[in-house]
Amino acid sequence: MYIYNVTINIEETKHNEWLDWMKNKHIPDMLATGKFSRALMSKVLVEEEMGGITYSVQYTTDSKSTLERYYTEDAERLRSETNKFAGHFVAFRTELEIISEQQ
Repeated sequence: MYIYNVTINIEETKHNEWLDWMKNKHIPDMLATGKFSRALMSKVLVEEEMGGITYSVQYTTDSKSTLERYYTEDAERLRSETNKFAGHFVAFRTELEIISEQQ
């Protein structure tokens, strides 16, 4: 299993609009690709010097090849939809391989 993690810092002036868009549009669209089995959105509780509010969204996928298919088939289209918030956020993406899970 793999996690595609996207960490986003959004300006406070756009925060509420962006959060609504993420929860009701973007994350459902990511899941609708069929390449991710779940999404977990978390608020980062550390205050950034640059200001804004930071979130981590973790999308779980079954394999590296499925994640590669997301990149080639869906990523450009879905990332372009963030243009409505251009200049108001910064994001970075990380791929994580799940080694073990305990409960």
